[in-house]
Amino acid sequence: MVTRVHVEPNSYFDSVALMAVAAAANRRPGVELVALVMGTSANLELLRDSGFSDERLERVGPNDLVIAVRASDEEMAEATVRFALDELRRSGPTHRSEDAVVFPRSLRSALRLHPQADIVVISVPGPYAPIEAEEALRAGRHVFLFSDNVSIEHEIRLKQLARELGLLLMGPDCGTAYVNGLGLGFMNAVRRGPIGIVAAAGTGLQQVASLIDWLGSGISHSLGTGGRDLDERVGGATMLAALDALATDPATEVIVTVSKPPAPAVAQRVVERLAQCGKPAVVCFVGTTPVVEGQVQIARNLTEAAQLAVQLATGRPLTELELPGTDEARARLTAERSRLAPGQRFLRGLYSGGTLCEEAMAILLPKLGAVHSNVPLRPELRLEDPRRSVDHTFVDLGSDEFTVGRPHPMIDQTVRIERLLREAEDATVAGIVLDVVLGYGAAADPASELAPVISQVRQRATEAGRTLAIVVALIGTRADPQNYARQRELLESAGAIVVPSNAAAAELAGALVA
Repeated sequence: MVTRVHVEPNSYFDSVALMAVAAAANRRPGVELVALVMGTSANLELLRDSGFSDERLERVGPNDLVIAVRASDEEMAEATVRFALDELRRSGPTHRSEDAVVFPRSLRSALRLHPQADIVVISVPGPYAPIEAEEALRAGRHVFLFSDNVSIEHEIRLKQLARELGLLLMGPDCGTAYVNGLGLGFMNAVRRGPIGIVAAAGTGLQQVASLIDWLGSGISHSLGTGGRDLDERVGGATMLAALDALATDPATEVIVTVSKPPAPAVAQRVVERLAQCGKPAVVCFVGTTPVVEGQVQIARNLTEAAQLAVQLATGRPLTELELPGTDEARARLTAERSRLAPGQRFLRGLYSGGTLCEEAMAILLPKLGAVHSNVPLRPELRLEDPRRSVDHTFVDLGSDEFTVGRPHPMIDQTVRIERLLREAEDATVAGIVLDVVLGYGAAADPASELAPVISQVRQRATEAGRTLAIVVALIGTRADPQNYARQRELLESAGAIVVPSNAAAAELAGALVA
């Protein structure tokens, strides 16, 4: 293998474009790894950790594009650099005037070209994001801040400014929102309806919204807050502002809040605000149970949150709100369990969504005693090496240690496939749980990448005298561009047990080894 590092000075591209092109480049034959990053100090350190050492990395700055390739030979490495550059140039944002194509080169010029826009999406390196976000807020626009690596001090200041201006700052590190029928970041094709969602959890929001669609209702708005919003220091600033907005929104009849485990005092503040909003409400704080206030209903998991919301919105009893395929999945799981070899006793979870990974662990921890992770629910369960599993292990493959210079596993399955092949060779593993998240921004056809590998590892297990259960939480709707029915068919034909609920997938996996 040879490595090639190419630098394009003063060539900024947002992370969404970089991830999409990296996904395509990594699928080229003869390529082991392609990384496309802006030259921030954090990105450069991660590149060096991945084995890329070049003197040019010492001279690049945060506005420089770095393309790092590890390939079979020099010719393939050079061709892959050219491929990446061509794809990036084609992906640039444009505005066509009567006689020319104009490339906005600043937020100010973009707002002049689109004065009707009332939301600004910002995806620039973290150190520069607060400057752009403040400019957008002072221009009277709501902000969807996709950028990560923004300090918590900047987040607090920006959210204070947004509150003073009567605007919403969604983020930083906000990956999902749905406003007036427009999806931002990663979002599913959900029908419009009476249920509003506020979430400090991107894939958690997608799971609840998708299940609401499955259950026959729809979404008015889904507002992301950024994962730190319910930290004690931030105080739930965006969530509280979003709840106030939904409380006065005539299209919203029921409100749902979703978060990873929040600071207890902030969680209680959110529940109290929900109790005062005058509308039926459901709260799901994954792994915690806040004190109930008034008519606020507490959901144990994301699936129950969707079911309770639809019950409140439609008046249908919970007994009518079962998800399709659950009974069939239980029957198949029972058959898989009967074929386990005596030494098969552990579960492995390979997740693209951090919230979904944490939800699965919260469900399984009481049943299994300990679930190790790179995002553990208890400090003593943190993996010493995130790349090496210990007993029951669930990993968030979307964390930084797995995505340096590589596309997120919601976009490209390469990292997950590599880990799946390794975990399947462990004779003590009884089952592997995967989440496959569909929707806009996600991989165009993830099942076509995963299905052959699932079939392969199950066949190898059979040849070794054991079985290997693969349980998939397929998150999405019938209207998603990937074609939900086809994705499910491909995965099931490879031998996977597929359900639309992450909580159901975790329960099935737990029953396999409990």
